[in-house]
Amino acid sequence: MQRSEIERLLSEVEKRLEAEPRLIEIGSVERAVFVGDTHGDLEATNRVCEKYLDARTALVFLGDYVDRGPDSAENLHTLLRLKLERPENLFLLMGNHEGYAVMPFHPADFWQRLDHEMFDRYAKVLSKLPFAASTSNGIIALHGVLPDVEDLPFINGIEIGGEGWRQITWGDWVDGAGGYLGDGFPSGRPQFGRGWFEMLMSRFGKQVLIRSHQPDADPLLYGGRCLTIFTSLSYRSARSGRAVAIVDLSRPVRTAEDLVIEEV
Repeated sequence: MQRSEIERLLSEVEKRLEAEPRLIEIGSVERAVFVGDTHGDLEATNRVCEKYLDARTALVFLGDYVDRGPDSAENLHTLLRLKLERPENLFLLMGNHEGYAVMPFHPADFWQRLDHEMFDRYAKVLSKLPFAASTSNGIIALHGVLPDVEDLPFINGIEIGGEGWRQITWGDWVDGAGGYLGDGFPSGRPQFGRGWFEMLMSRFGKQVLIRSHQPDADPLLYGGRCLTIFTSLSYRSARSGRAVAIVDLSRPVRTAEDLVIEEV
């Protein structure tokens, strides 16, 4: 894309995202399909959208669209264009790689290739992405860890760079007891145990968390109620394959066994 085309795309997407809350309440569709990190894997994004993006589906990407993979810019631009075309069916949540301007990290090849003006432009637009998605049959979805807020609607008040934002975009789950377990070394990522999970899932009235972010995590934790998925070959060394989670919104959900996991 030419620079002028990118600037026009970003301006249009910014207006669209400003109309969305930080917490997406999914309704009026038959199913929801949740997509893990794509990280510049344009082929994965194209496969997912060709197969699942339709009028009866809420297609929810869980963040981390750039860096690591070979096609960061194209992957992001494809998703942003589709967001404009199908705003009621496609939702792009924020991952830590969309928050580079707030909390830098490495590798960040997409961000580090930008000039100052375009860096600021992308950072401003991506800062408006929603944080989480919720369904009426018991699902909550986000990038990392559940935030410590009084109730689900309070997610709409979480500030970029604040502790709740850091939990959502940077948090890791640990297969063990406890709540907040400190920051991991050397990653610096906040670590949380089963106690944190159960406390907040009970508070929010949810049954299953669908998230991504953590390629070394067990796919299923906490009695099958915490599902970690990835949809990118950029993580091939840690997690092979590209998977999505499909939820029939007409049926109650108790564990991840009530979902359909498909390879794409």
